[in-house]
Amino acid sequence: MPRKPIAPQVFLAGVPLFRELDAASLDRLAAGATRRPLKRGERLFHKGDDAICKKIGEEATEVVLAAKDIRIGGADNLRQKLVNETADLWFHCMVLLAHHDLSPQEVLAELARREGLSGLVEKAQRGTRGEHAD
Repeated sequence: MPRKPIAPQVFLAGVPLFRELDAASLDRLAAGATRRPLKRGERLFHKGDDAICKKIGEEATEVVLAAKDIRIGGADNLRQKLVNETADLWFHCMVLLAHHDLSPQEVLAELARREGLSGLVEKAQRGTRGEHAD
């Protein structure tokens, strides 16, 4: 059965996230991550989740380093580097989701479910549902 796209309103500190990113755009981007020939995510997709997870770890490190560079330097080009590295991280996370037959919409729905919960409450709820609480 095809998934019904959802577009929950997700907030962080009262500010809506993804204001300009609708469900259809996110679905198109996720589909393009693995299904168009010769696209950058396709080779990685076929290497399996170990390779995808390794790439996500590398990209996450680059996001952290870019954020620290802004703290030190603060220049506009450093801010753009953080945007670029975050885009790479999100892209590779979408490749991993697709590899496991999951959609970005499922992640957005989970974020919407957590809205208004403290981190400790949310983590405790994961534990009661049998999910890994990290």
